[in-house]
Amino acid sequence: MMNKDTVTDTSMPDRVFEDRRDAGRRLAQALQRLPLQDPVVFGLPRGGVPVAFEVAAALDAPLDVIVVRKLGAPFQPELAIGAIASGNVRVMNEEIRLAAWGIDAGEVEAIAARERAELERRERLYRGGRPLPDVAGRDAILVDDGLATGASMRAAVAALRARGPARLIVAVPTASPRAVRELERVADRVVCLEAPPDFQAVGQFYRRFEQTSDEEVCALLGRAAGTASPEP
Repeated sequence: MMNKDTVTDTSMPDRVFEDRRDAGRRLAQALQRLPLQDPVVFGLPRGGVPVAFEVAAALDAPLDVIVVRKLGAPFQPELAIGAIASGNVRVMNEEIRLAAWGIDAGEVEAIAARERAELERRERLYRGGRPLPDVAGRDAILVDDGLATGASMRAAVAALRARGPARLIVAVPTASPRAVRELERVADRVVCLEAPPDFQAVGQFYRRFEQTSDEEVCALLGRAAGTASPEP
């Protein structure tokens, strides 16, 4: 059961979004009904950034990114055993018992090292040395295109929590019910438009779900800042 700080929207004519832009606009409508305090919007690259761009535009809020990387199981990369984020943050998926899957601590460290290198590359590309914006006393809205396990979003929440926002709001178009429950434990509010019991994958809720490129992320960040996009 979702708690009182979870917002769901049942006004959709169907359960499918046209694309990430459409999802972002619908998500913004739900967020606009909340009393927000000087919000800052953070997209999770890559796929969360087009959604977050629409949210930030609708809320007239600044847009930034919080870079996270999923730690995929060695035999099944799509299975998240955990995630890392900026600031040496690491969260593990407690429902995945590593020993039962034959994954030892050394393998976890090797996976984390590879993903840390990619995280640092994306930090340089998307942020160009810029520090994260000051969120002290403000509402930080974390946006992704959807959540399966929620591990990456939990890492993003942990990375921003230490920076003292007034509230941490997780906002996604779709998620598994399990991911919503996990995020309710660590976020101050969860806004999710679709969390059906038959959830299988994020992509099933989009008619168009092409991979988002580095170039698109940089272009959207540049547009939001009113500057030329950084070179990839």
